[in-house]
Amino acid sequence: MTDETTLSGQSAPDVLRDLSPSAKLIAKTLEYEGEGTQSDLAESTLLPSRTVRYALDQLEEAEIVSSRISFADARKRIYTLELES
Repeated sequence: MTDETTLSGQSAPDVLRDLSPSAKLIAKTLEYEGEGTQSDLAESTLLPSRTVRYALDQLEEAEIVSSRISFADARKRIYTLELES
């Protein structure tokens, strides 16, 4: 086993396999780029903001992603991948 968090191969949790393709893309983007806002993720993935919001809701419900309020702009939330290897 490795110490790094990964979404590929055998280490992907079963719950991630059941989510939408957009949720998987958002999770993979967070894995590669680290934390980000909804607008950051929409820009990185080229997905519409509404699709990103839906994917983030799915990921938060599955406890794959956590969020916190941005100190720079309290209207925004910062999303972080919460998978363990």
